[in-house]
Amino acid sequence: MSSLFDKENVDIAWCPGCGNFGILKLIREVLEELEVDKKTCVIVSGIGQAAKTPYYIDVNMFGVLHGRALPVATAVKLGNPNLCVVAEGGDGDMYGEGGNHFIHTIRRNVDIVHIVHNNMVYGLTKGQASPTSQKGFVTKVQVGGVVNEPFNPLAVALSLKAGFVSRVNIGDALHAKEVLKAAFRHHGYALVDILQPCPTFNNTNTHHWFKENSYVLDDTYESSDFHGALQKAFEFSPMPLGIIYQDKSSRDIFERSIRGEDAKPLHAMTHDVSKIQDLFNRY
Repeated sequence: MSSLFDKENVDIAWCPGCGNFGILKLIREVLEELEVDKKTCVIVSGIGQAAKTPYYIDVNMFGVLHGRALPVATAVKLGNPNLCVVAEGGDGDMYGEGGNHFIHTIRRNVDIVHIVHNNMVYGLTKGQASPTSQKGFVTKVQVGGVVNEPFNPLAVALSLKAGFVSRVNIGDALHAKEVLKAAFRHHGYALVDILQPCPTFNNTNTHHWFKENSYVLDDTYESSDFHGALQKAFEFSPMPLGIIYQDKSSRDIFERSIRGEDAKPLHAMTHDVSKIQDLFNRY
């Protein structure tokens, strides 16, 4: 089914069976179903196979240096807080090269949706281990298997008190869509870590592997329980899927730095260039 956000006459440079196709479809459908205005939406991405995604979506986009999507997305949001801003890229781009920006974007609680394609391998550069590759994972570079502990994005995000932390599996598109919609509706920084296969360079973490090694949190799970969320973040076999944690009282960078403790909702804010410039000077 076509989407209002389809871009015509583009050559999609992904391998057959790549999980990026499902994520591309997911993002297009969520933007359409939430009735996001193309003119007020910006997707920022870095370098990598995942980071090519906004090139295939009919929306404003900004392609930046490897690992630098988050600071640029922050600048876009600070420059015009009325925009819907998305930072999007792969696990290497966001957690490796962009790891430092990942940390400080969470601390600032910028009102952006952060979508990470997590296939546990570097696809663009032909199959090296990424920050989220599991111990023992063998590549042409890590010939004896990965020896480092894998990066845990959910635990890191929670340790910095991120207001919205989630993980989904693109193999369960309906569930992934509901979680991504919730991320767009959240006020403040929102992480959506999307498990996806790389059929060319990762024969371990396949669609079947993700299905067998994950489970969807049921209706009894309380996503507002911070300590419970921390426990879930460290579960691996199987990994929990869904909204791991959400703080609905989250106050973003504008409310904390510009408008003070008695801040009104963001949509009531009048765009004030002098205050925005002051915020840039602070950070």
